[in-house]
Amino acid sequence: MSPVSRARKKAAQPSTPSVTGLFKDVLRDFSTLGAEPEVLDVELLTSEVLGQWWEIEVEEDETPLGLELIAFAERKITPAAAALLAGLRVFAETEEEREAAAAALNTVLGRGIPEPDWMGDLAAVTVGDCWRTGDVFGDESSLLCVFTRGGVEHGLLALVDFTEGGRIRDVVVVDKPQDVLAEMRQQAADDPELVTLERVLPERAHQLLADGLAATDVVEEPDVSEDYARFHALALAWIRAMPAPEPSPEISEWPEQVREEVVADFIGSGLVEDTDATRFYARLLVDYGCETEPGSPLRVGPEKLARFLESLLDGEFEIDEAYEDALEPALLGWVTWAADRAGLPEAARVALLESATEFLEEFAQDEDSALDVYFDGSEGIEDPAELADALARRMFAVPTVYAEIGDEELELEPADPEQRRLLVIGEHPEYHEALAEETFDGEPRMRLALKTTIVDQLWDDEPAEVWQAVLRLSETGQEREEIFDRLIDALSAQLAEAGEHEMDYDVDDYRKALGEL
Repeated sequence: MSPVSRARKKAAQPSTPSVTGLFKDVLRDFSTLGAEPEVLDVELLTSEVLGQWWEIEVEEDETPLGLELIAFAERKITPAAAALLAGLRVFAETEEEREAAAAALNTVLGRGIPEPDWMGDLAAVTVGDCWRTGDVFGDESSLLCVFTRGGVEHGLLALVDFTEGGRIRDVVVVDKPQDVLAEMRQQAADDPELVTLERVLPERAHQLLADGLAATDVVEEPDVSEDYARFHALALAWIRAMPAPEPSPEISEWPEQVREEVVADFIGSGLVEDTDATRFYARLLVDYGCETEPGSPLRVGPEKLARFLESLLDGEFEIDEAYEDALEPALLGWVTWAADRAGLPEAARVALLESATEFLEEFAQDEDSALDVYFDGSEGIEDPAELADALARRMFAVPTVYAEIGDEELELEPADPEQRRLLVIGEHPEYHEALAEETFDGEPRMRLALKTTIVDQLWDDEPAEVWQAVLRLSETGQEREEIFDRLIDALSAQLAEAGEHEMDYDVDDYRKALGEL
């Protein structure tokens, strides 16, 4: 991406916690624009306002915050209300909200408020050249689209992550796109065998942006930059001014026969021994590619390899102990085979093999360090399969040893019950302020206490039915958060006769409830 200095600076965020207070702050921000603001400033402020609740999920029976804000502004007879509604008429992210904003604006203007002179210029941009630079492996790409309005150029710069199916991980507006393009050209010139630069048609750029934003927006907790939400609405509006997008590539799922043929082709290359272990890892790599990048399952790149190994470390696949020593030769053979198949230049093949070797060394170290973190040596577990199961259980209970509480970033020891409790608290930043002020009570407090209890039960494997329930629920496709909700509900149901903050329950009834999950 471009240097941070090229992105428009972020405005101060409202500090009032109530919805009404937030809406008042929004109108106050729009009132500071003045009578003749820069059109881009109006666009950025509108996009920032919408970005404040981009990740907020609204229940089916609740009114979206955007519609609430529109209704609030409609009741105000002020130039700020007219400016806000003019912005939302163009930049609101749903057709329903854009139509509601347009109707509300007509109401406000009908009460004597003058129409903003700049209103017709919002999102009235013309797209020019579009450029894309990226690594030769195809892991990720920076896409720059130049837009013009009134003879002034601005750029929309997006980071496209192809290891995640083309999702957009970052998007910003840049003031001097030609400077960014010069940097992109310099990067390609400095390392021509590993960095590519190409001009792309606006239709192709539109397809990459639209599909990438849509793919990111359906992810529950996407891995995006802090600026993503801020520029999200503006990006959607500007790309609507581009020519119609190219048709999205048709992607069909590879059937079993095709996947097995790929494995056979790899084994037949002579780069690896034909063993059950090698075939197992080859099939894992094929399946992983089909799941994460169905449009190009066999593409190989450093970032894709790193994420594959992370999935192994996270226990997403069950691996027979007898196959563990075969991982390195199988993966290095796969890298050589896939690089040959892709026709990568020699420098890229060397860099890819070096990265794969480093990742494998880190993978082995991470496995050893995980044992040190999650076991203190007193468990007396000697059977490797039992040890692997215990590690998976404890890593499910406590997936990270890092917690951010208040302004502190902590590295904690999950084997210590008190530090383990802090790790549980760290997963719920929405409770941190209340905990610090000792106002944390009622149902939220009890659910956090119940979760801590269940984490302790998983850590000690007592009762064993807790982990058994987790495994069953995982097989149905439920995520960790959903599973904990089910476990908490099962334990909570046994506290009906206990005091408000007591944790007494009938163990036999609890085990029975777990068995029914």
